[in-house]
Amino acid sequence: MVRQWLGRLACGAGLGALVAGCSPVSEVRSASAPVAAADVQADTPEALLARMSLERKVAQIIMPDIGSITAKDVRKYRFGTILNGGNSGPYGDDKAPAADWLKLADEFWEASTAPLAKGEPAIPAVWATDAVHGHANVIGATVFPHNIGLGATGDADLIRRIGAATAVEIEVTGIDWTFAPTIAVARDDRWGRTYESYSEDPALVSRLGAAMVEGLQGRPGEPGFLGTGKVAATAKHFFGDGGTAQGVDQGDVNGDLAELMSIHAAPYPAAIGAGVASVMASFNSINGTKMHGNAPLLTGELRGKLGFEGLVVGDWNGHGQVDGCTNGDCPQALMAGLDVYMVPEDWKALHRTLTKQVKNGTIPMARLDEAVLRVLRLKQQLGIFDGEVKPSSRALGGKWELLGSPEHRAIAREAVAKSQVLLKNSGVLPIKPGARIEVAGIAADNIPQQAGGWSVTWQGGGELTADDFPGATSIWAGIADAAKAAGGEAVLAPEGSASGQPDVAIVVFGEEPYAEFVGDRKDLAFRDEEGLTLLKAYRARGIPTVAVFLSGRPLWVNREINAADAFVASWLPGSEGAGVADVLFGARPASGRLSFSWPATCEGNPVNSPKGALFPLGYGLDLGTSGEIAPLDETCDALSADTGATWFANGRLGREVQAVADNALLPDLRGTGNGITATGLDRRAQEDARRIVFARGAKLALSGPESPAAWRITYQVAQRPKGPVTVTAGGAALDITQRLAVAEGKGWREMVLSAQCLGETGAKLTFASQGAFVLQISEIARDEVAANAECSF
Repeated sequence: MVRQWLGRLACGAGLGALVAGCSPVSEVRSASAPVAAADVQADTPEALLARMSLERKVAQIIMPDIGSITAKDVRKYRFGTILNGGNSGPYGDDKAPAADWLKLADEFWEASTAPLAKGEPAIPAVWATDAVHGHANVIGATVFPHNIGLGATGDADLIRRIGAATAVEIEVTGIDWTFAPTIAVARDDRWGRTYESYSEDPALVSRLGAAMVEGLQGRPGEPGFLGTGKVAATAKHFFGDGGTAQGVDQGDVNGDLAELMSIHAAPYPAAIGAGVASVMASFNSINGTKMHGNAPLLTGELRGKLGFEGLVVGDWNGHGQVDGCTNGDCPQALMAGLDVYMVPEDWKALHRTLTKQVKNGTIPMARLDEAVLRVLRLKQQLGIFDGEVKPSSRALGGKWELLGSPEHRAIAREAVAKSQVLLKNSGVLPIKPGARIEVAGIAADNIPQQAGGWSVTWQGGGELTADDFPGATSIWAGIADAAKAAGGEAVLAPEGSASGQPDVAIVVFGEEPYAEFVGDRKDLAFRDEEGLTLLKAYRARGIPTVAVFLSGRPLWVNREINAADAFVASWLPGSEGAGVADVLFGARPASGRLSFSWPATCEGNPVNSPKGALFPLGYGLDLGTSGEIAPLDETCDALSADTGATWFANGRLGREVQAVADNALLPDLRGTGNGITATGLDRRAQEDARRIVFARGAKLALSGPESPAAWRITYQVAQRPKGPVTVTAGGAALDITQRLAVAEGKGWREMVLSAQCLGETGAKLTFASQGAFVLQISEIARDEVAANAECSF
């Protein structure tokens, strides 16, 4: 497809009555009757719909993941849309080179456009991706700061330019659509997706969210809208995702509906006015009703009151959380207002049940037609019907010089600098020319950590290295270059040095990467004391210090602020770490301002806390401003709470826990090594559990903090072991083969392993299988109450 639709105008997003060539809202076909061939002209979405079989219509509203389909499947079923999840890459490789993304896009295009019999139209599939801070799933792309950092810039023009650069890089790889921007108004920083929000302030989220939409798509009515170098955007997640009780991801949002909408739905009118092509339904519930099945809100509010005419897409198996639904059977979601089901793996079952439900009248044909038309109109907006050319033959397809280009990296570096928020400064910043600098902390030269989640992989970090971010600059490298340019020198000492007397020490530390529910917290205490220890050691030697704090949210760091002479909230800056140095050395001003209030206590959230905020919304020091702070209260009861009890939960190992397969480390209990293959499994949420495949003779060892407590393990066995399976904690091996055989096919169960059957407990638990066996695990915890209990399965 040569992009010949420059100047094409979108019929949707509230523009119907305003833009020439668009049908007004009253003319959009309602659910009162199916489309008939005689009603439409031959080159319209309506004409295509009228020529489609029921099975092909259903396929248009099903969105499978690239990890569970092949081009052969696409050719057979003719899916309308396809996605890649955060851990899905072409041909099963989430580190696939960029060329493989384009190659697979071509394969999907060719499969979906292969001629069909009996005059049925062959309609190209469109591919969507989560480019939430640049096209960061693809190695070599520019990784921009996460939204929390962009919120601190307050710069709508910058966000618009970031959107435009991101769209170009997406299109280079042959993809049509992104699930961005997130326009959540995060009101509890314990939420694991706080960094995807621009601000706790609805007005700021509205302004920056609309700017991102315009950057990704262009402006409606202007040349180039959804043309070359532009992709379809998605405003997500409608609505309330940032307002769940206690910040629990996918949880419940409670309260008066009008009040909730005044906060959490407030950014949507601006996004709709900017012409956003799609809206994603949220995982959460509103007053007990899941959004994927909430007709009064998806249809009544979003389409009725807010006037959205575009496509509503579901989130990852979100329809399966609706009462009475499963991932493969949920007519309720379509009837509530969902247009496209995101069903990564269970697409065959869903295709079968939806087809049956239309045939038996559970779903009116008119409602199916309405949803399919919205898919087809999105494709029309993208120019898909203006000339069928595969992605690699498009204007930007395969233009690899645009992926991570110097121009895009310059924008990212500007964004990093503008996002830095100076919270404290006792005169040490800006760093003076000629200074001798020591840079400490394991995060200083750690590009995966500064990039955060949604970077190459879904959770980020883990086994990723700097090699997975070619062209990127670490914070350390940026400081070293800046120091040299200023006539000084910088030395990297990750653990700090015991000798020497630098003029200043910069300590870089912060949160490990995470995404979604994996990042949920029970409090806001920052527990990792690496940075605190370094800051105190430098202070004891009389060396001035600058703390550079990497995080996806404001956290209680009173101890670290007290120990540092200057403290900078750097958020998650992405691939261009030199932007941090630009501010530390005064090459750029410290213009960042808090888009979230900073907590005064570690227990709760400053938005709701009676003690208020330590630093309010909008706070931030200029480099020339003295920022002395009186000593802060370092009392935090949460620090004394037991944090070693959880060994595995929400798809992540505990902070001090390791999983090893005969010396092969399995970060977060995922990967392959010496007869063990551990992959993500959906139980309650995306990849929150693990499927562990044992080859004959394989062993899996879990090690963590020493404890006399029992192990409590939530597990499932689909098929009994083919040979003996044992477990040991240092004493004699316990044969659990028969117990696992009894658990076959009985769903999720719980085993308790104490000293009563293991002989001893301690710091290590090892499973060994003499035959092929698959064990599914959801949670592993140490339970002191059950220390002397009988073992059970």
